[in-house]
Amino acid sequence: MNKQISKRTLYRLPVYLSLLQEKAKEGVEYISATSIANILGLNHVQVRKDLSCASSAGRPKVGYETKVLIKDLQNFLDYNNTKDAVIVGAGGLGKALLGYDGFKSYGLNIVAAFDVNSALCGKQINGKTIFHVDKLPELTKRMNIHIGIITAPAENAQSICDTLVKSGVLAIWNFAPVSLTVPRGIIVQNENMATSLAILSNKLNEVLRG
Repeated sequence: MNKQISKRTLYRLPVYLSLLQEKAKEGVEYISATSIANILGLNHVQVRKDLSCASSAGRPKVGYETKVLIKDLQNFLDYNNTKDAVIVGAGGLGKALLGYDGFKSYGLNIVAAFDVNSALCGKQINGKTIFHVDKLPELTKRMNIHIGIITAPAENAQSICDTLVKSGVLAIWNFAPVSLTVPRGIIVQNENMATSLAILSNKLNEVLRG
Protein backbone atom coordinates (compact mmCIF):
# COMPACT_ATOMS: atom_id res chain seq x y z
CA MET A 1 0.00 0.00 0.00
CA ASN A 2 1.90 3.03 -1.26
CA LYS A 3 -0.38 5.98 -0.54
CA GLN A 4 -1.04 7.38 2.91
CA ILE A 5 -4.79 7.42 3.55
CA SER A 6 -7.01 8.04 6.54
CA LYS A 7 -8.21 5.18 8.73
CA ARG A 8 -11.82 5.90 7.79
CA THR A 9 -11.00 5.58 4.10
CA LEU A 10 -9.09 2.38 4.81
CA TYR A 11 -12.13 0.97 6.64
CA ARG A 12 -14.42 1.83 3.72
CA LEU A 13 -12.32 0.36 0.90
CA PRO A 14 -12.97 -3.31 1.85
CA VAL A 15 -16.70 -2.48 2.01
CA TYR A 16 -16.54 -1.17 -1.56
CA LEU A 17 -14.61 -4.26 -2.63
CA SER A 18 -17.19 -6.62 -1.13
CA LEU A 19 -20.01 -4.79 -2.90
CA LEU A 20 -18.14 -4.82 -6.20
CA GLN A 21 -17.52 -8.54 -5.95
CA GLU A 22 -21.24 -9.09 -5.42
CA LYS A 23 -22.08 -6.90 -8.42
CA ALA A 24 -19.54 -8.72 -10.58
CA LYS A 25 -21.27 -12.01 -9.75
CA GLU A 26 -24.56 -10.41 -10.80
CA GLY A 27 -23.03 -9.56 -14.18
CA VAL A 28 -22.61 -5.81 -13.62
CA GLU A 29 -19.81 -4.74 -15.97
CA TYR A 30 -19.66 -1.02 -15.13
CA ILE A 31 -20.50 0.86 -11.96
CA SER A 32 -20.28 4.50 -10.90
CA ALA A 33 -19.20 6.02 -7.61
CA THR A 34 -22.70 7.46 -7.31
CA SER A 35 -24.27 3.99 -7.63
CA ILE A 36 -21.92 2.63 -4.97
CA ALA A 37 -22.75 5.56 -2.71
CA ASN A 38 -26.51 5.09 -3.14
CA ILE A 39 -26.34 1.38 -2.34
CA LEU A 40 -24.22 1.92 0.78
CA GLY A 41 -25.95 5.10 1.93
CA LEU A 42 -22.79 7.20 1.61
CA ASN A 43 -21.90 10.55 0.07
CA HIS A 44 -20.95 10.11 -3.60
CA VAL A 45 -18.18 12.73 -3.35
CA GLN A 46 -16.60 10.79 -0.47
CA VAL A 47 -16.87 7.49 -2.36
CA ARG A 48 -15.26 9.02 -5.44
CA LYS A 49 -12.46 10.46 -3.32
CA ASP A 50 -11.90 7.12 -1.56
CA LEU A 51 -11.73 5.20 -4.83
CA SER A 52 -9.27 7.70 -6.31
CA CYS A 53 -6.76 6.58 -3.67
CA ALA A 54 -6.72 3.09 -5.16
CA SER A 55 -7.69 3.50 -8.82
CA SER A 56 -7.53 5.96 -11.69
CA ALA A 57 -9.66 3.83 -13.99
CA GLY A 58 -12.91 5.75 -13.59
CA ARG A 59 -14.33 7.55 -16.65
CA PRO A 60 -16.91 10.37 -16.77
CA LYS A 61 -20.47 9.20 -17.59
CA VAL A 62 -19.22 5.60 -17.71
CA GLY A 63 -17.86 4.94 -14.25
CA TYR A 64 -15.54 2.08 -13.45
CA GLU A 65 -15.19 -1.26 -15.14
CA THR A 66 -16.17 -3.49 -12.24
CA LYS A 67 -13.49 -6.16 -12.67
CA VAL A 68 -10.75 -3.57 -13.12
CA LEU A 69 -11.80 -1.69 -9.99
CA ILE A 70 -11.86 -4.95 -8.05
CA LYS A 71 -8.26 -5.69 -9.07
CA ASP A 72 -7.16 -2.15 -8.26
CA LEU A 73 -8.66 -2.35 -4.78
CA GLN A 74 -7.19 -5.80 -4.14
CA ASN A 75 -3.76 -4.59 -5.18
CA PHE A 76 -4.03 -1.42 -3.13
CA LEU A 77 -5.13 -3.33 -0.03
CA ASP A 78 -2.34 -5.87 -0.63
CA TYR A 79 -4.81 -8.76 -0.67
CA ASN A 80 -2.78 -10.52 -3.36
CA ASN A 81 0.24 -10.74 -1.07
CA THR A 82 -0.65 -13.60 1.27
CA LYS A 83 0.56 -13.31 4.86
CA ASP A 84 0.71 -16.19 7.32
CA ALA A 85 -0.79 -15.88 10.79
CA VAL A 86 -1.37 -17.93 13.94
CA ILE A 87 -4.29 -17.96 16.37
CA VAL A 88 -3.79 -18.15 20.13
CA GLY A 89 -6.88 -19.40 21.89
CA ALA A 90 -8.76 -22.30 20.30
CA GLY A 91 -12.08 -21.80 22.08
CA GLY A 92 -15.34 -21.04 20.33
CA LEU A 93 -14.17 -17.89 18.53
CA GLY A 94 -10.75 -19.29 17.71
CA LYS A 95 -12.30 -22.41 16.19
CA ALA A 96 -14.73 -20.29 14.16
CA LEU A 97 -11.87 -18.24 12.71
CA LEU A 98 -9.90 -21.40 11.95
CA GLY A 99 -12.87 -22.80 10.06
CA TYR A 100 -13.43 -19.68 7.98
CA ASP A 101 -11.95 -19.95 4.48
CA GLY A 102 -12.79 -16.38 3.49
CA PHE A 103 -9.59 -14.93 4.96
CA LYS A 104 -7.66 -16.20 1.95
CA SER A 105 -9.49 -13.68 -0.22
CA TYR A 106 -7.98 -10.95 1.93
CA GLY A 107 -4.42 -12.22 1.83
CA LEU A 108 -4.47 -13.88 5.27
CA ASN A 109 -3.48 -17.51 5.71
CA ILE A 110 -3.98 -18.94 9.21
CA VAL A 111 -1.46 -21.75 9.47
CA ALA A 112 -1.97 -23.02 13.03
CA ALA A 113 -3.56 -22.42 16.42
CA PHE A 114 -2.32 -22.66 20.00
CA ASP A 115 -4.09 -23.31 23.29
CA VAL A 116 -3.35 -24.21 26.92
CA ASN A 117 -5.91 -27.04 26.85
CA SER A 118 -3.96 -30.26 26.26
CA ALA A 119 -7.17 -32.03 25.20
CA LEU A 120 -7.30 -29.82 22.11
CA CYS A 121 -3.67 -30.27 21.11
CA GLY A 122 -3.11 -32.38 18.03
CA LYS A 123 -6.63 -31.86 16.75
CA GLN A 124 -7.22 -30.25 13.38
CA ILE A 125 -9.85 -27.75 12.26
CA ASN A 126 -10.13 -27.03 8.55
CA GLY A 127 -6.75 -28.70 8.08
CA LYS A 128 -5.05 -26.46 10.69
CA THR A 129 -3.40 -28.14 13.69
CA ILE A 130 -3.85 -26.96 17.27
CA PHE A 131 -0.60 -27.00 19.27
CA HIS A 132 0.07 -26.45 22.95
CA VAL A 133 0.87 -22.82 23.68
CA ASP A 134 4.31 -23.88 24.96
CA LYS A 135 5.30 -24.46 21.31
CA LEU A 136 4.26 -20.95 20.26
CA PRO A 137 7.70 -19.26 20.35
CA GLU A 138 9.50 -22.07 18.55
CA LEU A 139 6.99 -22.57 15.74
CA THR A 140 6.31 -18.87 15.23
CA LYS A 141 10.01 -18.12 14.84
CA ARG A 142 10.64 -21.15 12.63
CA MET A 143 7.72 -20.33 10.31
CA ASN A 144 8.61 -16.62 10.24
CA ILE A 145 5.11 -15.58 11.32
CA HIS A 146 4.48 -11.84 11.57
CA ILE A 147 0.75 -11.80 12.43
CA GLY A 148 -0.77 -13.11 15.65
CA ILE A 149 -4.51 -13.35 16.37
CA ILE A 150 -5.50 -13.37 20.04
CA THR A 151 -8.82 -15.03 20.86
CA ALA A 152 -7.93 -16.00 24.42
CA PRO A 153 -9.55 -14.71 27.64
CA ALA A 154 -8.72 -11.14 28.66
CA GLU A 155 -6.63 -12.20 31.67
CA ASN A 156 -4.22 -14.10 29.39
CA ALA A 157 -4.09 -11.67 26.48
CA GLN A 158 -1.16 -9.50 27.63
CA SER A 159 1.15 -12.44 28.38
CA ILE A 160 0.25 -13.97 25.01
CA CYS A 161 0.92 -10.64 23.34
CA ASP A 162 4.34 -10.44 25.03
CA THR A 163 5.22 -13.94 23.83
CA LEU A 164 4.11 -13.17 20.27
CA VAL A 165 6.23 -10.01 20.17
CA LYS A 166 9.29 -11.86 21.52
CA SER A 167 8.71 -14.50 18.84
CA GLY A 168 8.94 -11.97 16.00
CA VAL A 169 5.28 -11.07 15.48
CA LEU A 170 4.89 -7.49 14.26
CA ALA A 171 1.10 -7.20 14.02
CA ILE A 172 -1.56 -8.38 16.46
CA TRP A 173 -5.27 -8.76 15.80
CA ASN A 174 -6.76 -8.68 19.29
CA PHE A 175 -10.24 -10.06 20.01
CA ALA A 176 -9.74 -10.09 23.78
CA PRO A 177 -11.65 -7.30 25.59
CA VAL A 178 -8.53 -5.64 26.98
CA SER A 179 -6.03 -2.99 25.87
CA LEU A 180 -2.59 -4.39 25.13
CA THR A 181 0.73 -2.76 25.91
CA VAL A 182 3.23 -3.25 23.09
CA PRO A 183 6.66 -1.87 22.16
CA ARG A 184 6.97 0.93 19.63
CA GLY A 185 6.61 -0.36 16.08
CA ILE A 186 4.21 -3.20 16.92
CA ILE A 187 0.78 -2.87 15.29
CA VAL A 188 -2.36 -3.73 17.27
CA GLN A 189 -5.87 -3.87 15.82
CA ASN A 190 -8.52 -4.31 18.51
CA GLU A 191 -11.91 -5.88 17.78
CA ASN A 192 -14.07 -4.70 20.65
CA MET A 193 -17.36 -6.58 20.45
CA ALA A 194 -18.87 -4.66 23.37
CA THR A 195 -18.27 -1.38 21.55
CA SER A 196 -19.71 -2.74 18.31
CA LEU A 197 -22.79 -3.99 20.14
CA ALA A 198 -23.26 -0.62 21.86
CA ILE A 199 -23.11 1.17 18.50
CA LEU A 200 -25.54 -1.34 16.98
CA SER A 201 -27.98 -0.94 19.88
CA ASN A 202 -27.76 2.84 19.68
CA LYS A 203 -28.53 2.83 15.94
CA LEU A 204 -31.40 0.39 16.50
CA ASN A 205 -32.89 2.70 19.14
CA GLU A 206 -32.67 5.61 16.70
CA VAL A 207 -34.57 3.58 14.09
CA LEU A 208 -37.22 2.49 16.60
CA ARG A 209 -37.71 6.07 17.76
CA GLY A 210 -38.35 7.01 14.14
